[in-house]
Amino acid sequence: MNLDGTGNPLFERKGALTAHTLLGNGLPREAEDHLWQAGQTYHLDEIAEKHLHEAQALAPGHAAVLIGLYRFYFYKARLAEALELAKLCISEAARENGLSDDWRRVSATDAAFDCYENSLPRFYLFSLKAYAYLQMRLGNLNEGHAAAARPDRQNRRQGTPRRG
Repeated sequence: MNLDGTGNPLFERKGALTAHTLLGNGLPREAEDHLWQAGQTYHLDEIAEKHLHEAQALAPGHAAVLIGLYRFYFYKARLAEALELAKLCISEAARENGLSDDWRRVSATDAAFDCYENSLPRFYLFSLKAYAYLQMRLGNLNEGHAAAARPDRQNRRQGTPRRG
């Protein structure tokens, strides 16, 4: 692991969303502080959002930051912005899982989606579920339904055995 002069892990953009970072590892201390401050000032929209964007500037693509931004927009009922974050999470998770950048082309056998221990495939599915839900909430029912049916629909339709 690369460390900075103070012993903190250096954040590298490439590979930012690796399995160990899903729990916050590899997040620069300053970005973590901004996430904490965002939580403390959640009731002050402009201040909380500023802290979230500061964290994003320090750790772009880090799952903890993406999730923080997503949750902020979602719980503030800023669903269009939450949808953009869900799309970004899908893109990052697809890249890290070696999946197609088009969720429509991902099948159940492309990753160990049914294995609880595999954080990255689970993060992909959580992101896709968020995308599907938000599409439906925003009135895009066909898009939301299609996203909700992936990738498990492939298993049922083709009779493919589940990985495990």
